[in-house]
Amino acid sequence: MSLFTTLNLFTFGVGAAVGAGATAAFSLSQRKSNVSASPATGPIIAVDQKNRPQIVSDVVISRHPSTALKYGHPGPVPDLLLRKAYTASYDRRLRHPSWTAEHLTLASLGKSRVVETVPDEGEGKSKGDRSRSNFSEDEAIPIPFRARLADYFRSGYDRGHMVPAADCKSSQEAMDETFLLSNIAPQVGDGFNRHYWAYLEDWCRRQTSTFADVYVFTVPLYLPKQEADGKWRITHEVIGSPVPTIAVPTHFAKVVLGARPSSPNTPSIQELSLGAFVLPNAPIADNTPLTSFAVPVEAVERAAGLTLFSDAVKNSSKQICQTSKCELIVRRFDDAQRQGQKSITGPKR
Repeated sequence: MSLFTTLNLFTFGVGAAVGAGATAAFSLSQRKSNVSASPATGPIIAVDQKNRPQIVSDVVISRHPSTALKYGHPGPVPDLLLRKAYTASYDRRLRHPSWTAEHLTLASLGKSRVVETVPDEGEGKSKGDRSRSNFSEDEAIPIPFRARLADYFRSGYDRGHMVPAADCKSSQEAMDETFLLSNIAPQVGDGFNRHYWAYLEDWCRRQTSTFADVYVFTVPLYLPKQEADGKWRITHEVIGSPVPTIAVPTHFAKVVLGARPSSPNTPSIQELSLGAFVLPNAPIADNTPLTSFAVPVEAVERAAGLTLFSDAVKNSSKQICQTSKCELIVRRFDDAQRQGQKSITGPKR
């Protein structure tokens, strides 16, 4: 079954979900006015009265008065990780992030004169240097549910950043936090993590030249595949040593929202552009158009069990491929190195 068939099924499922009333994305005002509603299962981007986007990521485990929960609440417990440059939710069962969220600007990427000047604890700040960062286990995650360095050893998969290191150069601490295994998921290396996926990460950063604010959600996915008997199944590998515990996603999604002033005369009113892309965790040819992986945002939300955006955002947003160029820049710098040629600097991760 081809990726395109899977995506078509994915989109069909979204249509059914919407028809069944799956527009349960709560705006901030709705959640405040209806305290009996279940809390959101993920981050929400909502808009204020001036159409300015804002992230609402207060994940709360409801305290149900049932006597059955007198001695404990089994969860699931989302480990909400608030980092210097990103926010993430860690899935204890799959041992990788459920989602990661970033807010990118020219300033945050160090591409403008507007930089952070307030030092931490009275000391000067230096920019992050990837060569000084090392992969490490996240001690904030309880030991029984923690991804370990040994789990990836000789697994055949790359330790794929969900939040790229190149997005977090504001300080060494911010850079180091992207190398925590709570920000990592197993990815195919050649043709994906080191190539097409890196081109997509670079594209997300380049959107800061078009939009004043860029919000990026990265979501690991497990999508069904139709097998020879006609039935649909979700099949994925599990890695780890000595006991396999880390699930290998079948797909990854990048959901990107760009915001900019609607006009010079109304700088406080934001124009929003939104796009979602679902890629298979497999080698992808460099010449594959990014638009071939575009899907409705609702498709990602339904497959992941998340609510990323309020209805107000989705209804007021333009298609990002109509307001910006959805074209990747291909830099196969590693191939040049293998051929003994002068390497071309590729997107840093």
